[in-house]
Amino acid sequence: MSKLPGILSEELNFLLTNRIPRRYATLFMNWFSRIEFAPVRALSIAAWARFADLDLSEAREQHFKSLNDCFTRRLKDGARPIDPAADLLVSPCDAIVGACGRVRGTEVFQAKGFPYRLEDLLPDPALVEQHRDGLYVTLRLSGSMYHHFHAPCDGSLEEVNYVSGDTWNVNPIALARVERLFCRNERAVLPLHTPFPGLALTLVPVAAVLVASMRFKFLGETLDLRYRGPNRIACKARFKKGEELGWFEQGSTILVFASGPVELCERIQSGTRIRMGEALLRTSDRALRDSSHAVRRP
Repeated sequence: MSKLPGILSEELNFLLTNRIPRRYATLFMNWFSRIEFAPVRALSIAAWARFADLDLSEAREQHFKSLNDCFTRRLKDGARPIDPAADLLVSPCDAIVGACGRVRGTEVFQAKGFPYRLEDLLPDPALVEQHRDGLYVTLRLSGSMYHHFHAPCDGSLEEVNYVSGDTWNVNPIALARVERLFCRNERAVLPLHTPFPGLALTLVPVAAVLVASMRFKFLGETLDLRYRGPNRIACKARFKKGEELGWFEQGSTILVFASGPVELCERIQSGTRIRMGEALLRTSDRALRDSSHAVRRP
């Protein structure tokens, strides 16, 4: 009987955040969060702080034009130091680590007992093969976290593959109830080119209910439920380790896939809290040597 209140709370959470008109609720929030009328802004931020662990002490600005302005706040310089070790790839965002580990062929777990296939998540068959038997990490951003995401290492990006979809909640309650949830939701696939030979690295930002809006510094378009452009969007983006790539309009999830001479850092396991810039993956000595050699070539 002691577990009953917790079960009822989870069911209520699931019903309130999923058994609603998710698309219209998300479009409404997109509009509402941009209202700059002072009383609406103040009440919205106060309500958010009341029900979430919202800490604005690291924010660069303390006064916000709207709820969205607070959601997408930038941090003070130096608030997220980037681990400088050459053999480390850092977390692209502040997050709580969800499921992580080794891809079994092309099978990945979103939660215990709830697998999905890379074929259903990634629209490019070549990318699926690159990450066969590789590593994966699920990084969940809660609604009160810093919502920008950054480059895990030096690199470049030539294409963003946008996949339109649903907007299920991506919290652990929904992940334990909705099969193949990440494969159903709106998402963007970012295959990054890194200086490490043999290393394949892909980021997959996944949108969610009340979010469904992703912004990338190197794209002119906002990727959201109203986007009607091409799915494969060419770009020429180059970035340094820790440089900002984009942001969510609210909390959501980033899936990280890595294959080749790389391993998860020891502290990375389900439930770990991690900040952007902290060590996430470690490359092998051989990959590091090859990378240094490649950089020195004329």
